[in-house]
Amino acid sequence: TSFRFTCDMAGSESEGNRIMFLNKKREREKESLEIQKQKLIDEANRTKIGTIEQKFAKTQDIIDKEVRNATVGLLTLDEIKRRKLEIEEKHASAENDNKLKKKKESKALSFDIDDEVQDDDVEEPKVKIKKNPHVDTSFLPDRDREASEASEREALKREWLEEQERIKNMEIDVTYSYWDGAGHRRTTRAKKGITIEKFLALVQREFHELRGVSVENLMFIKEDVIIPHHYSFYDLIVTKARGKSGPLFHFDVHDDVRTVNDATVEKEESHAAKVVERKWYERNKHIFPASRWEVYDPTVKREKYTIHDSTTTQ
Repeated sequence: TSFRFTCDMAGSESEGNRIMFLNKKREREKESLEIQKQKLIDEANRTKIGTIEQKFAKTQDIIDKEVRNATVGLLTLDEIKRRKLEIEEKHASAENDNKLKKKKESKALSFDIDDEVQDDDVEEPKVKIKKNPHVDTSFLPDRDREASEASEREALKREWLEEQERIKNMEIDVTYSYWDGAGHRRTTRAKKGITIEKFLALVQREFHELRGVSVENLMFIKEDVIIPHHYSFYDLIVTKARGKSGPLFHFDVHDDVRTVNDATVEKEESHAAKVVERKWYERNKHIFPASRWEVYDPTVKREKYTIHDSTTTQ
């Protein structure tokens, strides 16, 4: 038993020595590789730095030589600086040209099969994918079509507004009577876009009796309806508004004539408007013709016209 134990001890010690020897060998090899690697890196750095320094020194020597040749004779300090700057700029420009030339030559010698190398300053044209003209795509969103339609709508809107503004600036003759129980007829020319309030201000100038009355205390009556001040003649014309006894969109006067064979057929007769003071209306609103007057309501449809006690169909 003691002999077997002694043999085991000897075998273990021999194995341990072999492992230690191998580990030391690996460490020496690793150190050797690191030393060689560092030598290669140092050599590459020295070569690179030396090349750049040599190139710079060579270029600088050429510049200095040209400066010495160009500054021979009596020159001021400013002239020497100027000539030195010109020579340096010339060499810098030549260096840039050489770089560009080498870059183009390297691109020309490229053997890339896919020709992926492109000039950085040249942009690739964008290819627009077109739709099949034989397929109905009107239901699909289309940015170009929507922009075109929006532009067309805007142009039509602008054209319509310009046309309406032209209509508002057209002048019409408004026939009316200052009514104080009797008629005092006048005709005043005004633009279609003018409001009733502004028209009543024009009426004040025509009658001495109204110059002391404010516009708010005057009323404008047409076809037996009281038209509020904020409406304009243009509003009544474009909507073809109608009153109790005739159209509100005619402001000149037509005779109240019916056809001979059928007295119930309504024609486009228009009666003179009336301008009255509000206090006169309050005193006489129970007496004809003020008893027939009512405030204009654009929502009311006039199916029939009534003149005095007679009725005509619209």
